[in-house]
Amino acid sequence: MSITKTNRLIISKVTLKDAPFFLELMNTPHWIKYIGDRNVKTVKEAETYLKNGILKSYKERGYGFYKVALKSNPNAAIGICGLIKRDEFDIPDIGFAFLPQFEGEGYGYESSVTILEQARNEFDVIKVGAITLELNVNSIKLLEKLGFSFEKTIKPFDDDQELLFFAKDLV
Repeated sequence: MSITKTNRLIISKVTLKDAPFFLELMNTPHWIKYIGDRNVKTVKEAETYLKNGILKSYKERGYGFYKVALKSNPNAAIGICGLIKRDEFDIPDIGFAFLPQFEGEGYGYESSVTILEQARNEFDVIKVGAITLELNVNSIKLLEKLGFSFEKTIKPFDDDQELLFFAKDLV
């Protein structure tokens, strides 16, 4: 189900039918390096991941991560972009990931702008966070281009990994 379109993209809700795409995306080198290995190695594990994460978020929050596809090929996902509300943070944070062949083409920016508009206009979110590793220079550049400001370094998860926390007011 399409939730919005941009000049080049169709952004739609994820379904269990997207499990093969998530299996591919979650095992790309950049996902593993910058987001972390989620030990999703089969389509069945990807389905479980979707049920317990994105699909659950839709039901509980009304939002989550969305599938991003090109208008020129709407049936083939190229990445994801969306919001997640983590227990560790007071505000939702934005996230994005794309298949390697679609990185660096501006799709992260284009989809993120739309997601931030949706957060403000449809979900009454007034501030959005973002987390990234210090070594993820491309993510940092994108967050800065989107108007996010660095606030602090944090270690929010059990892995004791230090992350950079950015935020942006949407009002």
